[in-house]
Amino acid sequence: MTVALMWEARAAEGRGEELLAWARAQVLDGEPVRRESFSAPQDRVLVLTWWDAAYDADLPELPEPAPELVTRAVHRWRFESVGVD
Repeated sequence: MTVALMWEARAAEGRGEELLAWARAQVLDGEPVRRESFSAPQDRVLVLTWWDAAYDADLPELPEPAPELVTRAVHRWRFESVGVD
């Protein structure tokens, strides 16, 4: 089974590149099948990791960044793959 973990944060104004660099530098305790980072307007950063694991498996996630780097708490979601089209 494939599980995807989604980590999304909004950087403090003008600090999007710094937040993206911080997120990309984070080392996870385990190696995902795939890891991809995204940026978007309003200094948003998204990191998706894919794992070969059960939906409820204990998987490593990116931590919360320093409070001064973001405008709010990180949003996290977990998804189970239902197939590739």
